[in-house]
Amino acid sequence: MNRKEHNIDRVFQALGDATRRAMLERLSPGPMSVSLLAEPFNMSLAAVVQHLQVLEEAGLVKTEKLGRVRSCRVEAAGLHAAEQWLRARRPEWDLKLDRLAEILDESDESDESDKRQPD
Repeated sequence: MNRKEHNIDRVFQALGDATRRAMLERLSPGPMSVSLLAEPFNMSLAAVVQHLQVLEEAGLVKTEKLGRVRSCRVEAAGLHAAEQWLRARRPEWDLKLDRLAEILDESDESDESDKRQPD
């Protein structure tokens, strides 16, 4: 596995957790302190910091200490890598979904003709 694939794996692993996705949504308007970010979550500050570490290791969040306050913000580059990966695979998925729709349409037409034939 090359470095780029490993980074994308980390991004999707981080995004696989609902709490971390909610943290990213809270950070989307702009930077905030860790304590402010933690307010709506029913967990300890230490647990919030652990989630932030996963997000930071995935390149989705950047944290920095400003005086006594640790601030965090969304890092768009991490999301961009995931978006590029998905976009590169979309044409293949679209073809497969189109083919599935054709098969289902053929199946529906076959069912309709079977219903019209007398027993």
